[in-house]
Amino acid sequence: MDHNAVMDAIYARGWAIVDDFLSPAEVAALRACLPAAWQPAGIGREGLHQGNADIRRDQIHWLDAELGAPVADYLARMESLRIAANRLLMLGLFDYEAHFARYRPGDFYATHRDAFAGRSNRRLTSVFYLNQDWQPADGGLLRVYDDDEQHLMDVSPMGGRLVLFLSEEFPHEVLPAREERYSIAGWFRVNGTGLGRVDPPR
Repeated sequence: MDHNAVMDAIYARGWAIVDDFLSPAEVAALRACLPAAWQPAGIGREGLHQGNADIRRDQIHWLDAELGAPVADYLARMESLRIAANRLLMLGLFDYEAHFARYRPGDFYATHRDAFAGRSNRRLTSVFYLNQDWQPADGGLLRVYDDDEQHLMDVSPMGGRLVLFLSEEFPHEVLPAREERYSIAGWFRVNGTGLGRVDPPR
């Protein structure tokens, strides 16, 4: 992957899509690390965190390197992206957090932002897809809006595809899936205090 080209795209328009970020074999190795146990995703921070099935119905499992070598490799690649973003875009990104996300048939995530200007330490969102042979009839599109909340694009959750966008600038939603849908949702963050972990995602 050409880090310069990706960061140029983010600088120019605020987002980038990288197909074949990982090979099919590497995607399959990550899928083999999917957990047996999942927790319902929620909305809000810490004491305000709660489930709301009218807004989102996905399930999550937070990532760490102990889930296996493929996960450790993925996190190392995200670290390379963090360094490139700081070098080329001067974003001041401090760390990265991510989770596996599972959408069962009928699951969705209503329109939301991953961060609000000046109110979050999330600066750059990543979504990496783990789905094999995803078809248009399978649903589960990532629908992205511009900062004026006008429809910008639909992204199919094809295995191996990485999506990056500035967290504060793009409202987005996940349309209902018709097949089981897997991804890794993550956020590059600046160093902040008292913000805690939010529980958004795809």
